Amino acid sequence: MEIRALLMGLAFAFMWSSAFASARIIVLAAPPLMSLSLRFLISGLIGIAIARALGQNWNLTRAQWRAILVFGLSQNALYLGLNFVAIQTVEASLAAIIASSMPLLVAFAGWAFAGERLRPLAIFGLAAGFGGVAIIMGARMGSGVDLYGVALCVAGAIALTVATLSVRGASAGGGNLLMIVGLQMLVGSAILAGPALAFETFTVTWSWQLAAAFSYTVLVPGLAATWVWFLLVGRIGAVRAATFHFLNPFFGVAVAAVLLGESLGIYDVIGVAIIMAGILAVQRSRVVAKLG
Repeated sequence: MEIRALLMGLAFAFMWSSAFASARIIVLAAPPLMSLSLRFLISGLIGIAIARALGQNWNLTRAQWRAILVFGLSQNALYLGLNFVAIQTVEASLAAIIASSMPLLVAFAGWAFAGERLRPLAIFGLAAGFGGVAIIMGARMGSGVDLYGVALCVAGAIALTVATLSVRGASAGGGNLLMIVGLQMLVGSAILAGPALAFETFTVTWSWQLAAAFSYTVLVPGLAATWVWFLLVGRIGAVRAATFHFLNPFFGVAVAAVLLGESLGIYDVIGVAIIMAGILAVQRSRVVAKLG
């Protein structure tokens, strides 16, 4: 793999994983859905403005528009909406670990619903990955984890799986990528605005930490990470790009530990290592299958 693609993959994995820690700061001080809807609105408008300045337009194919709607609903409104609500009571590290199981869910969904054959390496990876999640969940439940928050995280991971399956359509053709990023964020903002206004009260505890976390979330995980992901998929393909997801459990818990001071037990460390090995095995199996 070329060095540029490697650096893009590492940057995406770190930016994607860091979102859980910054989101935790936000939701402890402001309404989660209102904050997320505003984040998408700002990120989307910035993305579209930059795209227009670069000469991009919204003359997209029907498949791209359909994928934008699916991606905006599945990733932005459902996956991130559910996670923003969940991390009010669930630690950022646990939310990151659950979300990181997405490559495992994609492989399982391909086998269960699309008739894809799994190589022995992929079967091992699935067993190891889900086993690692089980180890962490068993340890966390013993310390009183909020099961409702965990259920929301799991539902979000399933929604992210659907979003991932739509990425190829959204990035088809290799053009107007930043415009696509901006448009799918506006979709998420519009969908979340209704439940935010209906169920939340605008009560905010203002601080510089909130301002910094919100600004970072808008610009880095919100805009830059999504753009880099689409560029990476366009450069090396969705299968190879997805390999970098094996780093998400490590980056997720590391950033949460450093930034938020979340404690990590021995079972967390063991579980994260097993999950990373499982995800890497699954993705390597998919790469080999595609090349073969």
